Amino acid sequence: MPYRDLREYLAVLEKRGLLCHVRTEVDKDWEIPAVCRRTFQKIPESRRPALMFDHIKGHNIPLVIGILGGSRQIYATALETEVEKTLDKWESGTKRPLKPRLVESGPCREVVYKGDEVNFEMLPAPIWTVGQDPGPYHTSPFVVSRDPETRIPNLGVYRVQVKGPRKAGLMINPPRNMNQHIRKNEAMGRHTEVAIVFGTDPVVGLAAVTPFPYGVSEFEMAGGIRGEPVEVLRCLTVDLEVPATAEIVVEGRIPCKGREPEGPFGEYAGYMGTGGNHPYIEITCITHRRNPIYQAFLSQMPPSESSCIKSIGREMVIRRHLKENLGIPVHDVYLPESGGATGILLISIKKQNRFQPLKAMMGAWSFHDVFGKVTIVVDDDIDIRDPFQVEWAMSFRMQPAEDVYVIKNADPLTLDPSQPRRFGEKIEEPSEQVSSKLGIDATRKHSYPALAVPPKEHLERVDSQWERYGIRPIGRT
Repeated sequence: MPYRDLREYLAVLEKRGLLCHVRTEVDKDWEIPAVCRRTFQKIPESRRPALMFDHIKGHNIPLVIGILGGSRQIYATALETEVEKTLDKWESGTKRPLKPRLVESGPCREVVYKGDEVNFEMLPAPIWTVGQDPGPYHTSPFVVSRDPETRIPNLGVYRVQVKGPRKAGLMINPPRNMNQHIRKNEAMGRHTEVAIVFGTDPVVGLAAVTPFPYGVSEFEMAGGIRGEPVEVLRCLTVDLEVPATAEIVVEGRIPCKGREPEGPFGEYAGYMGTGGNHPYIEITCITHRRNPIYQAFLSQMPPSESSCIKSIGREMVIRRHLKENLGIPVHDVYLPESGGATGILLISIKKQNRFQPLKAMMGAWSFHDVFGKVTIVVDDDIDIRDPFQVEWAMSFRMQPAEDVYVIKNADPLTLDPSQPRRFGEKIEEPSEQVSSKLGIDATRKHSYPALAVPPKEHLERVDSQWERYGIRPIGRT
């Protein structure tokens, strides 16, 4: 049975020892970001827990973080599967999307605020980069909008700046689907209705951060993955539907041509993302469950929850595209967190001809502009999740003069501070920026000598009886 809501999911995380409660009172505007950063830096990914801050100074709403991407084990738990079966669960679900089920009522509307009662500042959004962010930011808002022509909804995650009790700033990168909704509405002289959702069934959140093609409903994808339709409820002041079991829902409108200064904000690449004139939201209504739980993502410098979530979801969609759409014999795809799950892309293939490595690079680059500024293709005997093996393949299966491709005038990675500046220190508009791509074919191009290692059966025999040798790492008893 799929998780009904965030609370049911948190109970499972807690039962499995994957959720740690911080019971001491903390300050949201410096302490929460620092505690989260140290947790991600000090605890290895395989042992890292999600966090729940139970007592936040000045607020009566607890905050959870890391509950979707604290680790790959947590991500798999969100999908109700094991780590090694994550791809299968995702693939089988997205092939069988289920339309959401409209219901008449839901717990997300147990408490309702309208008009002057609305107070967006009631939510414990931290200041994530103290001294540089202009104020509190929401990092895990699942933002709902709708195409005015097809009426297909979009569910995406964008940074949302707190600008007051009834106003929010919204930064949407140019390639993102919601921008098309805004452009279409403004071409007709209309405002754009939005709903910001916090704290949902975990699959809804994972679908929201995944780059599905334009026109694909994330609600339908989430329904397919969880095996049951997402129950949705009509909003009170805008013509949108939201998950009925959400913790908090914020309704509002982006005025036609409404733009205001927003940012800067500490971004996924580990640097401050620039500010600019971006859409703002006039908030019309806030509803929430009794005793709501607020959800946030840790972003900024990797490793982070943002980079973990993005790496897993993006790996799956790239793998499917290369394998199913292009027919490339892909073995594995990996977006390391060190590259913010964006800048570095590693692909292993069971190469059948000399053209496939370059075809894999081009296929990934054409699929989505944010993937693989540096893309490396290796043979399927290389574990691309082991940096040592990748470096070995780079050292002895690649010739720089023959196997390196540089593509100029390529789409830029969003919020990449290494983008060239054409006008001195003036930062260009995103639509004017250009970048380049580096592709490296580190596959074997001809027959190779045998590997200089003991026979496989000997290694496996030693593995099976390792304890009898009594070898321990230094410092362990």
